[in-house]
Amino acid sequence: MTVSPKFPAAPADEFRDGMITIVPMIIAALPIGLIFGALSAQKGLSPLEVFLMSAGVFAGGAQFVALEIWTHPAPWLTLTVSALLVNLRHVLMSASLAPKVARGFRPWQRALGFFVLTDEIWALAEQRAATRVLTPAWYAGMVIPFYLNWVIAATAGAITGTVLGDTTRFGLDFAFPALFIALIMSFWKGPRTGAVLAASALAATGTYLTLGGAWYVIAGALAGVLVAYVTATETDETGAPGQ
Repeated sequence: MTVSPKFPAAPADEFRDGMITIVPMIIAALPIGLIFGALSAQKGLSPLEVFLMSAGVFAGGAQFVALEIWTHPAPWLTLTVSALLVNLRHVLMSASLAPKVARGFRPWQRALGFFVLTDEIWALAEQRAATRVLTPAWYAGMVIPFYLNWVIAATAGAITGTVLGDTTRFGLDFAFPALFIALIMSFWKGPRTGAVLAASALAATGTYLTLGGAWYVIAGALAGVLVAYVTATETDETGAPGQ
């Protein structure tokens, strides 16, 4: 069933709604940022370097991958290619979200919005677009506190990294997968969703075990897209909901 988007509220109300929407993600991302900062400090990065990386890159997955292969001097080509591979999923997310921001967003707002696009922001924006029109004010209400939370948490983790020590002893390392499990389940639509998730998981696991590196991210994404396309095509042909 298609839901008719509601007319957007006043910009101030939209901004407030965006801030309220992102609060659970801020809470979940806080320990992840602290972990990244602490691990960065143990790798020899200064709090200033962690601040600049978090503010300029703003991609937790790519930053963690970069940290795994970080050495002195830094292998810039390897770091760049690895970050590119990990973040190629943003091409798919941007393509999915682009029609929802085609109207109401100025070109510079779309460009800036996609620069700060994350898995969490994308998931919440897609959910919002199913029932309401996406507005720059609502998007900004989500992005600004989420962005500041990540930068501040990562920097704080770098400052206190030597005090925290091994962060896995607190169980905080599970915050990252727990966050993505919650995001995935929010999109659950029955067996068709299960088939997409299973295909992505199998392709990603198989690629990780055989090729290593960051190729498993691409393999998982492509397998999921392929199965989603096939199941959607079958649904269109049979007229069944496929859920």
